[in-house]
Amino acid sequence: MQDFRSYAGGQQGGGANAPQSDASAEAIAALLGGKGEGEVLRALYKEAEAARRAGTLTDADLDNFAAAVAPMLGDAARKKLEQVVGRLKKL
Repeated sequence: MQDFRSYAGGQQGGGANAPQSDASAEAIAALLGGKGEGEVLRALYKEAEAARRAGTLTDADLDNFAAAVAPMLGDAARKKLEQVVGRLKKL
């Protein structure tokens, strides 16, 4: 994933690149490479925070990313994602 916009296809609803197939899910799993949830969240937050401060990550980008990722998460992880997105929107 180069950035949140390219991951979500730069379009509402995740666009054509949103992970909706088994191949996309497998590619994402390979990128995460066995990393723990905390490590993944810290890395995502760090990248998103830098992009927000640089002005290159909009609320719409965050919403698109969350919409694309949420279906792959369990209830607890989805709730954490919502919390992280909420914190990032306040930056």
